[in-house]
Amino acid sequence: MSSTPGVPALAPFKVRSFRFQWPADLATSWAFEMETLILGWYVLVETGSVLMLTVFASLQYIGTLLAPMFGVMGDRIGHRNLLCAMRGLYAALATILMTCAFMGIVTPAVVLAITAVMGLVRPSDIGMRAALVAETMPSDRLVGAMSIQRTTQDSARIAGSLTGAGLVATLGMGPAYMAVASFYAISVLLTLKAGRARPAHPPAADAAGGSARASPWRDLREGLAYVWNTPHLLAAMCFAFLLNLTAFPLFTGLLPYVAKEVYLSDQTTLGYMVAGASFGALLGSMVLSRIGHAVRPARMGLVFGAGWYAMLLVFAHAPHAAAGIAILILTGVVQSMGLIPMAAMLLRNSDGRYRGRVMGIRMLVLYGNLPGLLISAPLIARIGYPMTATIYCAIGLAFTLLIAVRWRAHLWRLGAPANAR
Repeated sequence: MSSTPGVPALAPFKVRSFRFQWPADLATSWAFEMETLILGWYVLVETGSVLMLTVFASLQYIGTLLAPMFGVMGDRIGHRNLLCAMRGLYAALATILMTCAFMGIVTPAVVLAITAVMGLVRPSDIGMRAALVAETMPSDRLVGAMSIQRTTQDSARIAGSLTGAGLVATLGMGPAYMAVASFYAISVLLTLKAGRARPAHPPAADAAGGSARASPWRDLREGLAYVWNTPHLLAAMCFAFLLNLTAFPLFTGLLPYVAKEVYLSDQTTLGYMVAGASFGALLGSMVLSRIGHAVRPARMGLVFGAGWYAMLLVFAHAPHAAAGIAILILTGVVQSMGLIPMAAMLLRNSDGRYRGRVMGIRMLVLYGNLPGLLISAPLIARIGYPMTATIYCAIGLAFTLLIAVRWRAHLWRLGAPANAR
């Protein structure tokens, strides 16, 4: 039984920082999802090219290579301070695009350029918000807190996708982007009230320089060495890279193509598809917020990760949009039940001094989205979406099994620290 008093699902809100961080993350996630849908559909319609759609989706992840350095910065200056700066940049970029839209000078080139700048920073947001939760949350509430924190993304995908599609269809891109910029501004103000003003674990003083800080590059090398030499962390990173390479492109980046070219429908159907997947993920998050104290995180992550591939395989062969949306709801449930325990395991089983760097490295593996998306475009053009998705899922299932066998003592054994309740 949980040692958390009161209602387990709401216990994390007893922490003051979390009461501010949760709505701040919600506003950021809402803006993210509106932006992704609005711009993804714009690029696809204006260019008529699935390749340009995959380029747009890929640009959102180019900053994954910088994510470990964001982790170093978070450990040095504080995760809250870093998140405030990042979200201030989002608001500035959204304001620029809003201005261009009202002036009528938006083009695919402008959209891709702003997406590229945003993509340098945005991949690190999820990792830094998770590090901030772990910094302020008691360990016995961490799985529940991560489940509730995940609802900011899932509920935002539902509301953000439907709102984004509706605003563009009704009012145009300018007013839609006014809403996006407003959400980013709100997130900055709320984030200022979350967490600590100073880092919880300030970097150790450089032995040669007395009070001088060690080099950021040295901090980064220490973080990489820590993950490399900790088996359950290394295994989790490999599994996360696999999911980003083969599962996420099918579940996120290629949905506009499925809506337009497979189901021969419009952006409203795309909004329903995104909302369906997110509704399922929200259900999974809500379930975990209640039972999170009882799960075996690493084992559950592997099982439901394999289940995610199985559901994506079924979705790839759905005959029409109604069936596809129903399958996406179930796919979202399975995805959420797999990803949240793995994320909580990373945070709970990491040394607090390295937590920002660990999450930065976790965000680095989002880079798998880039080759996954770019490789999918020529494959879809040659053999179609269903066969491409089938190949991706088969590869994913095979390597999931390989990871489970290779690190079975650290991920599958009930007595392993990664499976501690």
